[in-house]
Amino acid sequence: MKKFCYTLDLKDNKKSKEKYIEYHKNIWPEIINSLKDSGIVKAEIFNVETRLFLIFETNENFSEKNKKKLDDNNPIVQKWEQLMSKYQRKLPFSKPNEKWVKMDKIFEFQ
Repeated sequence: MKKFCYTLDLKDNKKSKEKYIEYHKNIWPEIINSLKDSGIVKAEIFNVETRLFLIFETNENFSEKNKKKLDDNNPIVQKWEQLMSKYQRKLPFSKPNEKWVKMDKIFEFQ
């Protein structure tokens, strides 16, 4: 299994944060299906203040490039992403078309 970690900020607004969390408590089934279809077997989002951490565990066939292609061609995923963008704030160091920024692992203990 592979693991990918990303980070992103929420807008600094309590009601906005609450709404974002509520959407994720009732995530659309099509979004879950899109995760599964791309090879993601587990996804978690953690939050502290306005910072989000997203962790994907994937099967061995997963590729970020293929996930992006699937997402770009899925109108429901695009609708979800537009909706979530209302609550999200790009990180200052993110690339122009990048929302979630991939994190590098710097430590592991087993």
